[in-house]
Amino acid sequence: QVQLVESGGGLVQAGGSLRLSCAASGRTFSSYAMGWFRQAPGKERVFVAALSWSGGNTYYADSVKGRFTISRDNAKNTVYLQMNSLKPEDTAVYYCAARSGIVVVITSMYDNWGQGTQVTVSS
Repeated sequence: QVQLVESGGGLVQAGGSLRLSCAASGRTFSSYAMGWFRQAPGKERVFVAALSWSGGNTYYADSVKGRFTISRDNAKNTVYLQMNSLKPEDTAVYYCAARSGIVVVITSMYDNWGQGTQVTVSS
């Protein structure tokens, strides 16, 4: 098991940027695939981005490709989501998630979740 704590959310104007961080506890962080997901009010939680334990393989939802970048620093037990050119439709609670094994983009296959951080993009 790994404990996850997100930070970095907030209110930003359309076109702006935010960087989310997810701090993980546990000595085996480097063995986990990590993902970011988001949930807008009244909607299901959906995949945003994910990367492998090494960071060598990354995956993005089409809606964020070219605007968001996922990365990790295994020495700091932290994964990041750099969000640029934000749009009002990016408004959601963003969740960090971890799973042991290969990286996947399916929400239900992640079994460690943070509490979420709110991102609000104003038009």
